[in-house]
Amino acid sequence: MRALIIEKPGTAVVKEVPIPQVGDHDVLIRVMASGICGTDIHIYRGEYLGSYPVIPGHEFAGTVEKVGSKVSRFKVGDRVAIEPNISCDNCESCLNNRQNFCLNWNGVGVTLPGGMAEYAVVPEKATFSIGELPFEVGAFVEPLSCVLYGVERTRIELADKVLILGSGPIGLLLAQSIMLQGAKEITQVDRNTRRLEKAKANGAARVESSLDALPLDYYDVVVDASGAIFLMEQTIHFVRKGGTILLFGVPPKEAKVSFPAFTVFEKGLYIVSSYTSVRNSIQAVGLLETGRLDVAPLISHRLPLEQFIQGIDYLEQGTNDVMKVLITP
Repeated sequence: MRALIIEKPGTAVVKEVPIPQVGDHDVLIRVMASGICGTDIHIYRGEYLGSYPVIPGHEFAGTVEKVGSKVSRFKVGDRVAIEPNISCDNCESCLNNRQNFCLNWNGVGVTLPGGMAEYAVVPEKATFSIGELPFEVGAFVEPLSCVLYGVERTRIELADKVLILGSGPIGLLLAQSIMLQGAKEITQVDRNTRRLEKAKANGAARVESSLDALPLDYYDVVVDASGAIFLMEQTIHFVRKGGTILLFGVPPKEAKVSFPAFTVFEKGLYIVSSYTSVRNSIQAVGLLETGRLDVAPLISHRLPLEQFIQGIDYLEQGTNDVMKVLITP
């Protein structure tokens, strides 16, 4: 099969490699759509997680080509998406339902071969039926599951006023999910005016290109969906007393964020982060099946394996109205 391999930081090539072997509890998936995520970029740049060489890609969907002898939930031809986080289910974290912090964690497309290839092997327990959903929609199961976990941790309440910093694909998924929780209004901020147009079409009540236009001490919930340190630090100025800050975007690994300590104390803030997800994939599939979450407008590019690096360039430079880039092996 053809596969994209990150051989070392900064080096990615398409090669012919053997189709992976299927274990007793595994599912062989023919990959139809695989999204480029910020984590893939970090792996390519040598900045975060990853073992080399590795086939990246942890946001993907496809059809079942073969099943292991002990697989019971799937048959050849089923349409599926995957949950890339493989927990051991037997360490202290897993036994306390903190599988995202598994002490023996592995990740499809991170430490294990992923979906930037014609075929990928995934354990049955990490595979989910997507029914008749389009494969491109199924590729959003993983990022949406992370978003849903973040929203759960944020404790959104009915009629909350919410500010989201960042209007990329994750920011727009957060907005849609928060709307379903009953938020009164959502304001989104982004320097990219084309993304603000999408945020408005996505349901945001207000969009702004500058923080200067925002009211201080106003929002019940402020979400950073950018991972930019400056924006993370600004969240504290816009949240009301007793409000919630969700730091969702992935910052640079060695970066430090600073808040005025007395302001945190005086405002009585609830500040929370969110790391991957915990059993949220079924929720993600269910919501996508209802049609109440619309991810199709978030797709801007569909590229072959050979243009993986070009896709990264689009994302890093913010060119060509880039949103979600899908690789179609």
